[in-house]
Amino acid sequence: MVTSDLVTCDRADLLAEIHQLHHRTALLGAVVGLLIAMLRISKVQLHYERLPDGDAKRILLRAIERAGKILPLGTALRIARLSSSRYHSWCHAEAGCELDDQSSCPRVVPTRLTPSELGAMQEMVESDDHRQMSLRGLALHAQRIGKIFASPSTWYRLVRIAGWRRPRNRVYPAKPKIGIRACAPGELLHLDVTIIRLLDGTRAYLHAVIDNYSRRILSWTLEDRLGSGGTCQILREAAVQLINRSGVTTIVADSGSENVNGEVDELLKDEALTRVLAQVEVTFSNSMIEAFWRSLKHSWIFLHTLDNFTALGRLIEFYVTAHNEVMPHSAFEGQTPDEMYFGTGGAVPAELASARKAAREERMKTNRAVACSVCFAEADSSALLLQRPRSRMP
Repeated sequence: MVTSDLVTCDRADLLAEIHQLHHRTALLGAVVGLLIAMLRISKVQLHYERLPDGDAKRILLRAIERAGKILPLGTALRIARLSSSRYHSWCHAEAGCELDDQSSCPRVVPTRLTPSELGAMQEMVESDDHRQMSLRGLALHAQRIGKIFASPSTWYRLVRIAGWRRPRNRVYPAKPKIGIRACAPGELLHLDVTIIRLLDGTRAYLHAVIDNYSRRILSWTLEDRLGSGGTCQILREAAVQLINRSGVTTIVADSGSENVNGEVDELLKDEALTRVLAQVEVTFSNSMIEAFWRSLKHSWIFLHTLDNFTALGRLIEFYVTAHNEVMPHSAFEGQTPDEMYFGTGGAVPAELASARKAAREERMKTNRAVACSVCFAEADSSALLLQRPRSRMP
């Protein structure tokens, strides 16, 4: 005679338990379906991916072991997207050697650095005792002391991959956050010269004066030799353009011989201009006009072949005109240097803000008016439901 523990339960209890089990099975099936769908769309596949973390390997092996009590091993491996050979290799590795810090078995690539060498390399990279050395010098120093024999390129690669940081925290001097700034046009001017080489090796000397407040190029000249002539010329042209000059105009320049000489001193005295030497008489640099040189050269000049002085002059004239009249400056909320210098662009920021708001509303209106096939299907279904006649039966 065969008995069952369920004989004591009545029919209602059994049906309730069956219903509960069906609900639980459906719930687990829905969760598994979602997880499998996420696994497929994420394209997770361990066939061609390394899993160097030993804890991650152990977690996956334990999960496969638990699933193997219900599912066949092959089915569990297919769900985990793990090959059979790799699974058994991990099982043997878990029983034997630990490979937590290795992306692959050292026997596969026997020339790779050992864990002790990697540890010594990290210690030297992050040590305060070697922070004065460059990474290439540090690699050669490690070879000289017989500690690590690896090429500098290997050091660079491992530092980049491992994210090791050199202990170089700058203490002095503190970097200035905001440079010198003028409060009105013509109050502070920057003067400098830069060298541009032509195709035949000839040097061209470009002098320019930029207004600190508006970033407007007041004057410029291109000379074939470096001297005070170009400096005096652009200073005279800049002095003529100074508008509503009630106070003293200060010229910031470097201490080059083209800026510090008798002719320039006499001109500054005649035009009532004051000169200060950058990083000599003041702590600020002449970086504003140096930034203009960088933009001029890399955004325009170096995109053309510089055959002669005439061609170079035309290129410079075009860029200076575009810089002053066309190109908005980010520091002025869309205003150009000319608008800032002459005070004619005060309404530009408000106009741009209003235009952006109107464009956003128009964009939303246009996108809402366009519908895809799904939207059309939903609209048709809604229309059918609205058009369906109601029953007149009570």
